[in-house]
Amino acid sequence: MRIPTSIRALDAVRLSFSLAVVFSVAGCQDAERPLAPPLPGPEFNQSAGPSLHGRIAFHSNCDGHDFDIYVMNADGTGRTQLTHNTMHEFEASWSPNGRQIGFCGDISPTGGGVAGIFVMNADGTGSTRLTDGCLVVWSPNGRQIAFASDRDGDAEVYVMNADGTGVTQLTVNSANDEPRDWSPDGKRIAFVSDRDGGDRDIYVMNVDGSGVTRLTDHPADDEGDYAQWSPNGKRFVFSSRRDGGDFDIFVMNADGTRVTQLTDNDGIDDDDPVWSPNGRHIAFHSTRDSDHDQEIFVMNADGSGVVQLTDSDECWGDGVPSWTAGAR
Repeated sequence: MRIPTSIRALDAVRLSFSLAVVFSVAGCQDAERPLAPPLPGPEFNQSAGPSLHGRIAFHSNCDGHDFDIYVMNADGTGRTQLTHNTMHEFEASWSPNGRQIGFCGDISPTGGGVAGIFVMNADGTGSTRLTDGCLVVWSPNGRQIAFASDRDGDAEVYVMNADGTGVTQLTVNSANDEPRDWSPDGKRIAFVSDRDGGDRDIYVMNVDGSGVTRLTDHPADDEGDYAQWSPNGKRFVFSSRRDGGDFDIFVMNADGTRVTQLTDNDGIDDDDPVWSPNGRHIAFHSTRDSDHDQEIFVMNADGSGVVQLTDSDECWGDGVPSWTAGAR
């Protein structure tokens, strides 16, 4: 997540997590500072296969200079805009039952970048603000939400009931801690922190904040934007700068061993990966298309078979996908 000065100025939120950041119309949440890719560019297909099921929520600036929440079928069809406001709404997150979407929104009257957490129905109705902060990480049973807030001075991990009550702080230190995922068994929360040496690594802890364990230890940032356990809980997918200055996508075992790089494109950002509900595919956003803007792609879980899902010439940024099997 992030709370923006340029919607990777939602990244500025990740790093400094100043919940009073200024949104810039020049960038998108994960506006990954697009770089021209080398020639030849990476190969990928333009149409998705029939094996992609469910729906993907994401944010985009196609409706003007602000970001709104959209949904589409997992094959890229049926793109639908859900929010229609002049403020930024970004970083959508499906509830486990597929009936609600949590997201971050700019709540300052002047659009100054103060972020709040909202939930709405899957059709975009019934939007409700729950609290200040950003990032919406649902528990597997949908009864709780982990989120990040700087209400104690720096970014920390909190949990609350899904209706916004019962807020509890889990991390307490001078570093920036931001939640990324809840384990499929409901017992642990993954988070990203710069507590050890200033670079960002992935950690896990028990749901009460105890038992903190570090999973990655690399001098480059393991950004962990939406670092996720696989549906079976055996692996993590995450993004990292460890292969140079750009973002690439990696997978590892759930204990942090056997890190494997899935994408490798110099000068191109592949970021914010999420698993498909069946664990066979990974969706992510990338600057790899011919316009070098941010679009959403999907690939097999081994990094093969990359398919482009969005291709909007009028938009700069389609980003931060969230995948659900659908309402149930």
